[in-house]
Amino acid sequence: MKKTFIAIAAAATALSFSSCQNPYGPGATNTQRDATTGALIGGIAGAVIGNQSGRSLEGAAVGAALGGAGGAAVGSTKDKQQNYYR
Repeated sequence: MKKTFIAIAAAATALSFSSCQNPYGPGATNTQRDATTGALIGGIAGAVIGNQSGRSLEGAAVGAALGGAGGAAVGSTKDKQQNYYR
């Protein structure tokens, strides 16, 4: 039961860092896609790492925030490069 709650909390935290637009739908930018992917991966990794110290929810929140920020930075760079070459 606890692992299910952690997984749901990690997913909810990760999704809270994404925009309202479908990040994988038509017209989505690389920034949106990579921020969502980074937040999901970071949230899950943070929950797993935080679970080792008994703080899985805090780990999920921190992981999602860092993963989302990192993913957004990478996606933003991709968007700038694509716009430069158009």
